[in-house]
Amino acid sequence: MKSLPVIVLDTNVLVSALRSRNGASFELLSALLDERFVIAVSVPLVMEYESVLHREGVVPIPAFQIDAVIDMICAAARLQEIHFLWRPQLRDPKDEMVLEAAVNAEANFLVTHNLRDFEPAKQFEVKPIGPRAFLNYLESRKP
Repeated sequence: MKSLPVIVLDTNVLVSALRSRNGASFELLSALLDERFVIAVSVPLVMEYESVLHREGVVPIPAFQIDAVIDMICAAARLQEIHFLWRPQLRDPKDEMVLEAAVNAEANFLVTHNLRDFEPAKQFEVKPIGPRAFLNYLESRKP
């Protein structure tokens, strides 16, 4: 039996998913409970999700629905403690916590819309991948 791929979601994927029900980001968020992959989060990463998603005008849904999505992610996710900091590796310091969660979780994939920004993840054997490409990867694994 194939082991499930471990992923970490960049915040921009959640923003995209909550802005539109059309697209790979929403499809991926909807697949969280399908048990085809494992999502890993860290406390700093969840705090980043909350901070960004609750900013005025970022997503067009009420705060209680944002909280419900974050709660769903936390319920489905494997909580990863951060044992090692790898900073600085990326151009944007705000992306460092995403990379640290992925490296510490020994994630296979870091799902993001900013593939170029996460190129350094490859040195830690974490592959940056877009939401659609990751969904295609999941489809290719079906028996």
